Amino acid sequence: MRFCVKCGKDVEKTMGGLCTDCYLDGRKFTALPHHVDLDVCAVCGEYYLDRKWVPSGKRKAAEDAAVEQLGVLNGGRVKFVETFSEEQDPRIYVVKVISELTVQDVEVESEASTIVRIKNTVCKRCSRVQGSYYESILQVRSEERAVDEDTVVNIVNMVMSYVDQQSKVNRQYFVSKVEKMHGGVDFYLSSISLGRTIAKMVSDKYSGENKESAKLVGRTDDGQDMYRITYLVRLPEFKVGDVVIFNGKHYKLARVFSTGGRLLSLKDFKEVTLRRSDMPTLKVYRKRSELKDATVVSGGYPEVQVMDPLNFSTVELMVPEGAMIGETVKVTDIDGVLYYVP
Repeated sequence: MRFCVKCGKDVEKTMGGLCTDCYLDGRKFTALPHHVDLDVCAVCGEYYLDRKWVPSGKRKAAEDAAVEQLGVLNGGRVKFVETFSEEQDPRIYVVKVISELTVQDVEVESEASTIVRIKNTVCKRCSRVQGSYYESILQVRSEERAVDEDTVVNIVNMVMSYVDQQSKVNRQYFVSKVEKMHGGVDFYLSSISLGRTIAKMVSDKYSGENKESAKLVGRTDDGQDMYRITYLVRLPEFKVGDVVIFNGKHYKLARVFSTGGRLLSLKDFKEVTLRRSDMPTLKVYRKRSELKDATVVSGGYPEVQVMDPLNFSTVELMVPEGAMIGETVKVTDIDGVLYYVP
């Protein structure tokens, strides 16, 4: 049996020579500074909490900022906190933090309060966006004289959607500027890794050629060279739907994917799968936009009769099983012979 050196009561266990009641009497186990400054970005509205910028409501951000500064005294271990706040004006909150703690296996409750002052600033990301900061440039060009407008729109939508998704994971990702140039489009991107990823994404989707070049633009404070990387994606002449020549035979380009493509023979409608290394050998025979419409006279699988759009004669065409035959079909002539293009 032990006794409390303050009140003299016999106890089985003492805390610093005191009984539990004497030890806890008037003792504080949590503390907060007189005030806490909370930064909010005046551009994006995010708050700087736990050493990072995060979206939050103003009241919750103020309460989280107070909890972040909570100090634990006299060997206590916090099990749970509850916050209460009162808005004094739109930029000042009085926050009370009630904590449940364990002190030498004894559960105690402690209360502390502080004033949270919300201050405007500009986060690093928004500062860079406003300053048109970029570390890499993605240039999309074509082997033709210019990239067609539909392709430009599709690529812009794809890039902007991807960056928007990735910025939710890494807020340092953004597009500083998009410029539609004569012959293509340029993207000014916030990081080298972002530029590299998007360049591969675009080249894979369109089976394009990918090149990069570096330019020294300065040095860091510790003397490291700083480079700006330009990625050039040159789109091929062909597009899905075009009639192309491969190994001397004519095909419809049915699909393009990251590992190659798929062709459909115009003679027997059999599919041929290409490797990525085969794609540059394709030659455009006729673009999809240049195919002619032939009026269907009669028939169905495996043959239809159509009116030749060049001389208006009746011609029989082989069609694949399951072909959707309407009033007209797409055709192309090869060496004076008319072929159906699915």
